[in-house]
Amino acid sequence: MTSLLHHWVTAQAGRRPDAGALVFKGERLTYEGLELASNRVAHLLKDAGCARGDRVCLLTPKSPAAIVAILGVLKADAVYVPLDPASPAPRLEKMIASCDNRWILASGPVGATLEALFASPGFADTHSIGWLGADEPPAAITAQFSPADLTRYPTTLPATANGPQDAAHILFTSGSTGLPKGVVITHASVRAFIEWAVAYFGTAPTDRISGHPPLHFDLSTFDMFGTFAAGAELHLVPPEANLLPHKLAELIRSAELTQWFSVPSVLNYMAKFDVVRHGDFPSLRRVLWCGEVFPTPALIYWMRRLPHATFTNLYGPTEATIASSYYTVPSCPESEDEVIPIGQACGGEELLVLDEALRPVPPGEVGELYIRGVGLSPGYWRDPAKTSAAFLRYPGATDARDRIYRTGDLATLGPDGLVRFLGRADSQVKTRGYRVELGEVEAALHALGTLRECAVVGVPSRDFDGVAIACAYAPLAEAEVTPASLREALARALPPYMLPSRWRQLPELPKTTNGKIDRRRLKELFAPDTVEAPMTRASL
Repeated sequence: MTSLLHHWVTAQAGRRPDAGALVFKGERLTYEGLELASNRVAHLLKDAGCARGDRVCLLTPKSPAAIVAILGVLKADAVYVPLDPASPAPRLEKMIASCDNRWILASGPVGATLEALFASPGFADTHSIGWLGADEPPAAITAQFSPADLTRYPTTLPATANGPQDAAHILFTSGSTGLPKGVVITHASVRAFIEWAVAYFGTAPTDRISGHPPLHFDLSTFDMFGTFAAGAELHLVPPEANLLPHKLAELIRSAELTQWFSVPSVLNYMAKFDVVRHGDFPSLRRVLWCGEVFPTPALIYWMRRLPHATFTNLYGPTEATIASSYYTVPSCPESEDEVIPIGQACGGEELLVLDEALRPVPPGEVGELYIRGVGLSPGYWRDPAKTSAAFLRYPGATDARDRIYRTGDLATLGPDGLVRFLGRADSQVKTRGYRVELGEVEAALHALGTLRECAVVGVPSRDFDGVAIACAYAPLAEAEVTPASLREALARALPPYMLPSRWRQLPELPKTTNGKIDRRRLKELFAPDTVEAPMTRASL
């Protein structure tokens, strides 16, 4: 009965109907409430013509209604596609068009985005809005249904035809060509990680678990289904608290959270503002992070103040489902220069450090990191070329299904059997937990038509994001551009986390001997800016 992700909720509702499942601000949903409400959404979607395998986009911030919608989509045998409400309409339109879908479930302050989408020729003829919010939808948008319509549908669990290998969701990541890539994730891949994680961390019904990442970020999958698998209680972190470290600390205290999971930049931010007291958060038993490197000085800050908690580094790209390796730090590091390993493979996974010929490199030598095992995605949505380039047959395998994923990360395997991450082998960076293809940022800059040449690099930052996105550019002779004008124009094409925060105008970008842009030299030029406020130095 528990072969699909939503079956965990059904099982918990049968065993413990009155137990808390979701908490958000003043709202609380029990497992029974979550089960019955999501059953109604599933029946509504099926009645509206949603068929098995259809993609249903979600344009909504975190809320209990959004979690209900996700479960309803899964119970309708469909695939949920969470979108970033902060992304510009043109970028969202590319994702929605790629999904070839009809339904967009929406709520929150997304009225202007919806109006921009529906202003596009043909969009209104092929897409329908289901409004999830308790408030009225934007006046310019006609919603096909709202929460009031759900009361007409039964609360029984609808029949299902899906199996574990069917897609549960599609998560879009940055693409180097300027087009976002849709990573297909199956029920089986999520279940494999969740089952390992619940057993390893000892997650129990008494746990109160944070829900910090946005729904379009794969870490949210662990928060949701890790909680539901254990019958625990998920506390959704209000998005407006993300940049208020004191509010985050108060939430952990007042909700008596037992587990916190986020990208390291959040923990680093809280450390920078010194909001954690010695012996703080007495209920907190586990602190987990994933998505980027956690600076060791900030880790020391946390571990010294919370000696009662365990601290675990998780590593893994979206293409390998949530995380593929783990390392629980055994004791507080003695030195701020100590490198924290990404550790060893999670259950059912394998980490491989290989050379260019896909041969294992000796321990201690640098190679590229590949992942093998149960978490691998089937590939990129309707993009066989990118899929075949990133997902390779395991060397020597006779079964084409035995694949490895090329992460693009450099790593070493130590004599202790632990893997250590060394950085990226390509033009991809991670900032604030988001994976950003710098080529996509460059493509958007070139599309502005005001620059003769430009290049975007990632440089180390002492700010909470860990990596600053930096842009060097040479404008066309007749163009008058400034960092402020470029950023404003770029914001109409890219989400906020992809916008460069460091800018330099140059008469010409430095080149290597073969005529290519010298990106190493650009990183050196930006080095003095990494401790300055954004946009304080626009040119040399």
